Amino acid sequence: MNKRLILITLMLGTSMAAIDSSIVNVSLPVIRAHFNVEVENVQWVVTAYMISFCLFIPLTSWLKNRIGYFYLYTGCVTVFTIGSLLCSLSFNLEMLVTARVIQAIGGGAMSPTSLAILSDTFPKEERGSAIGWWGIGNIMGPALGPTLGGVLTHYFGWPSVFYINIPIGLLTLWMNFRYLGFLKKQPLYNPRFDATGFTFFSLFIVAVQYTTSVIAKKGLSSIEFLAGLLACISCFGLFLRSSRKPQPLLDLSVFRSATFNRAAIVVVIRSIALFGGMFFIPFLLQGQVGFTEIQSGLLMLPNALMMLVTRPYAGKMADKGLTRNISVAGILIVSISFVFFSRVDPGTSIGFIIAAMMIRGFGMGLLVAPVSTALLNAVGPLQTATATSMNSLLQQLGGSVGIAISSVVHTFIYTYYENKNHPPEMAEHFALQWGFLFTSCLILLALIPALKLPEKSILRTNRKEIPMEE
Repeated sequence: MNKRLILITLMLGTSMAAIDSSIVNVSLPVIRAHFNVEVENVQWVVTAYMISFCLFIPLTSWLKNRIGYFYLYTGCVTVFTIGSLLCSLSFNLEMLVTARVIQAIGGGAMSPTSLAILSDTFPKEERGSAIGWWGIGNIMGPALGPTLGGVLTHYFGWPSVFYINIPIGLLTLWMNFRYLGFLKKQPLYNPRFDATGFTFFSLFIVAVQYTTSVIAKKGLSSIEFLAGLLACISCFGLFLRSSRKPQPLLDLSVFRSATFNRAAIVVVIRSIALFGGMFFIPFLLQGQVGFTEIQSGLLMLPNALMMLVTRPYAGKMADKGLTRNISVAGILIVSISFVFFSRVDPGTSIGFIIAAMMIRGFGMGLLVAPVSTALLNAVGPLQTATATSMNSLLQQLGGSVGIAISSVVHTFIYTYYENKNHPPEMAEHFALQWGFLFTSCLILLALIPALKLPEKSILRTNRKEIPMEE
């Protein structure tokens, strides 16, 4: 069993799914113009992917027990690759959004499955470093996505950002059959499918997205918002009630661990802030500053390079138990980077923009691996699949809500300045500026749980299973 090739195989599949969460971002202005739609409509190219991604993450544990990690990972890569082909062939926005949903069906379980395989394959003293390298694929995907998307869109058109997944998917499938065959020996059994829990969970995810999206259009006092809020609370309550039954959709007993809760809160706040803030960077660079798709994509490359340098280092520090201080430093640095973005305007130098990208990449490189390690080390071996599913679920759900919140803030500020008789270009400038400052402040809330993360490793040999509710 070659651990290095196993890690590369897992990185390929995960990065392919992760890169699709951002590669399309730099192409959104082009897609918007091609289909002649508004920003509120084109955001569904990203949001629909993230919502659907969330819906299929909880199925990871059930599918793992039923068909095993090998066939689960193989199926994820196959469906995702087919969805990518359909995206590239889309002739209208509706077909593109539908194809993105198909992509998410494959991508939803890919990240938690690969992380669970990694966690079971690598011993505790190597896990932090392995997560650090695996995270290069998981996090470098979103980081390199805008650059790759800009180059492909500029030279080959927006459909090429989806075509690129096809050869990567085929290579991943080949490596999967060659190096992950040992997973076929995993014992299987036929657990009960919690259809009731999955229904309530799905309704909750949809209700959250609907509720956040109607704020900008209808306001907090509207019937639509109040109805959506009531639906969120009701569906979440029913889901919690359903999870108390034997063999629930998600083993929520992992939340009995204080360390798991703190790491999970950091993941949620981080995702809300980062996905929401990064959604508007292509609109800033292309719409406000005037760069082309390829230029804006290349300007995001320093962000990826800084993450490439710092991510393995952060993983090694996590192996030594240094999770709290590195996470706090990462949060502060990322917050500073969004202050830099808020100062970008048509007269800003390229050097200033590159500096902002490098600061963000440095902060993100420090922030991800230690938090993921603390989260996984807070639960027992039998709860690894649940913990990895929750990590991916919270990240994607937070990102989906973050984009919706950022759109609400953007619309509110834009309307405010437009009503003060500012020209549309100036109103857009202020909306982006204050949106980045909002993101900078929002991510600082993650300091509260991060300051309580452990500064020493909780070794797997010393961990105990957190009992499930009967």
